[in-house]
Amino acid sequence: MGAGRWRRAGSALLRVAAVWAVSTLTMLALAGALPDFQLQSDDGDTVTKTGFTAAWGAGAFGLLSALVWPVVVRALLVVPALVLGALVFFLNGSLLLVALWLIPDGRGTANPETAVAVAAVMSAVASATSTALAVRDDDAYRRRLSRLADRRRKRGSGLAEDERSEPPGTVFIQLDGVGHDVLVRAAAEGLMPTVAGWLADPDGHRLTPWRTDWSSQTGASQLALLHGSNHDVPAFRWYEKETGTVMVSSRPASALELQRRAVARTHDAGLLSLDGASRGNLFSGGADQLALVLSMTGRLGKGRRSRAGYFAYFSDPANAVRTALSFVAEVGREIGQSTRSRLRKETPRIKRGGLYPFIRAFATVVERDVVVAAVIGDMFGGRTAVYADLVAYDEVAHHSGPYSRDADRVLARLDRSLALITKITLHTPRAYRIVLLSDHGQSVGETFAGRYGLTLKDLVRAGCGLPVPRRAQRTLSASEARDAVRIALRRPVPETEAEPAVAASEPVVLASGNLGLVSFPGIGGRASREELDRRHPALLGTLANHPGIGFLLVRSEEYGSVVLGAGGAEVPVAELRDDEGPLAGFGPGAADAVRRTDTFPHVADVMVNSMYDPATGQVHAFEEQIGSHGGLGGPQSRPFLLWPRGMTDPLDALAAEATASGTAGEPAPVTAPHIGPVGAEAVHRVLRRWLREPSGPQVPLSPEGFGGLPYADRPFPAAREETVRPAVGAVRPDTGRAAVDAVPPETDGPAVRGPRGTG
Repeated sequence: MGAGRWRRAGSALLRVAAVWAVSTLTMLALAGALPDFQLQSDDGDTVTKTGFTAAWGAGAFGLLSALVWPVVVRALLVVPALVLGALVFFLNGSLLLVALWLIPDGRGTANPETAVAVAAVMSAVASATSTALAVRDDDAYRRRLSRLADRRRKRGSGLAEDERSEPPGTVFIQLDGVGHDVLVRAAAEGLMPTVAGWLADPDGHRLTPWRTDWSSQTGASQLALLHGSNHDVPAFRWYEKETGTVMVSSRPASALELQRRAVARTHDAGLLSLDGASRGNLFSGGADQLALVLSMTGRLGKGRRSRAGYFAYFSDPANAVRTALSFVAEVGREIGQSTRSRLRKETPRIKRGGLYPFIRAFATVVERDVVVAAVIGDMFGGRTAVYADLVAYDEVAHHSGPYSRDADRVLARLDRSLALITKITLHTPRAYRIVLLSDHGQSVGETFAGRYGLTLKDLVRAGCGLPVPRRAQRTLSASEARDAVRIALRRPVPETEAEPAVAASEPVVLASGNLGLVSFPGIGGRASREELDRRHPALLGTLANHPGIGFLLVRSEEYGSVVLGAGGAEVPVAELRDDEGPLAGFGPGAADAVRRTDTFPHVADVMVNSMYDPATGQVHAFEEQIGSHGGLGGPQSRPFLLWPRGMTDPLDALAAEATASGTAGEPAPVTAPHIGPVGAEAVHRVLRRWLREPSGPQVPLSPEGFGGLPYADRPFPAAREETVRPAVGAVRPDTGRAAVDAVPPETDGPAVRGPRGTG
């Protein structure tokens, strides 16, 4: 142990010496190139004297940057990113002038404009040199984060090193979009050695799949995972007739409203309400520490500060350069991979130009680095529960395919992040259990438009007798990364993704992967099959018999809701079976998933699920995605749950929960031995039980509601981005506003914080 410590100290000293030497040479070169920057006296100096002056100035500038920079960045957290970026240059220039003033005999001089330029170049060169020396050194990266967390811990209440005897904390890492079979393959083929080691170790982790709801996407799954309910979330995006609003799970105002509705339904703040942290998620989970949490960016005032995680991470210049270099490399990697795909004429394939390389780099590099750093800070701070979402694989798999070489490389890099987090557990003030899970998988296939030459919207309009553009229009991608980029840059997020209907008789057609939703604003309530047949006699037949569509869900005045399939197949929802009829081949649990969605108040007039070929695993997304999720069909409905041995088996946990709550005889299944837990709400109950096991029961949301106010009197803060519908069953009679504020109090500090003080 002593030898290792000396090696680390020696390595650190060598890096400091190398950075100092490079900074000195940079200062000498700039002094020779810039007439207004001087390191010599007016009478001239020897080369040795000039070199000593440059070394002194470079050392003083580096020391001032190390001492002053973090303090100033912390003080400027309230400043918008672009303003802070401009201030950084002037701050650097000021530090350089102070450093030159400290040189003996007054040999260093520069005018203010030159000082700004010199300081910018020296900072970039010093940070690049430091990062280049340790860019592949995860131990050095871990130590930097450890020191930052330790400084914050000392300023707060702090946890002593001998407090590891307290109950272990739990870190939930969500690998967005990674299906069960993809994880098994990646571990078996050596792409994810950390996961493979967990599975091979007799004392390591256990793995099980679980079954998503019909809406197999992050909005529905994560809302239930964190808040215990995804009732009335029929898709990633859907139309609400009473307000004329398109709800989109990746939009801040929609995410905030969904969170409020879930809390109003469960009367519980969420999975993370006791000493929790939410990192990079769509929803807060009730955590009091947030960073990059989408629902918080839709709030006015302090809630919008969840983006402070970016400032916290980039306040360390070494972090900034490390991530910037990786960002540039990822942009180049995507351009090279997409070019190779075109030259090889690989199929299926979609266009990957425009801004996509930068969006991919943001998801796979920037967001990953910031979220992992925040998690590490939470662990050093001794936080009880942390939930973080890593979206890198999902973004790449949408465009390259879930089994592509591009996606495999992302999995390998995610495994490195898991290895880093695992190493951190050896140095944290309390033990941690790492639970790995996903919110859905992905199914592969050529897009609907690519296969058939028209979009779902075109097909619906044709079935309604409306004009169809000659050129098929492409639907927008469901990528969460696009909206995350806009939010990070404080760019406005469009309120809706649907073109406004020209007339009330025209349909609103939305896509969520291979799930389509058709709504008719001119028909009040949920349209019936009979009403649609009267208005548009060819519509339902056109859709049901199209080879790219698997089945439809529509309400019937005579039979209740029915599922329609090709060849005139029609089955009442109550009689649906997984092994026969229109749902045959869509997998176990498909019928129950459709029946549950049919009960939602905002289910679309016509729910459209694409075809699925069990032999090839192919689906046809109604968006521009060759790897998709959102509906039924294939691996998209089969995510995974990976937990340390010693924690209760999920099926046993659900059985115990049902017994304890007196609901063991409920008709709705929550478990199935061959597919694991059924539905994200069931997985939430498993996660909640795991949190209770080491430390006793969680503190539930008080019956009086947040802030001591009864639910009926709690005000509803307005959201900016879009019109939102009040929570069902929680409306104030005097104002008509929703009565529950689903957002617990939070603090505004950066992502890496000390205990009781760290999304």
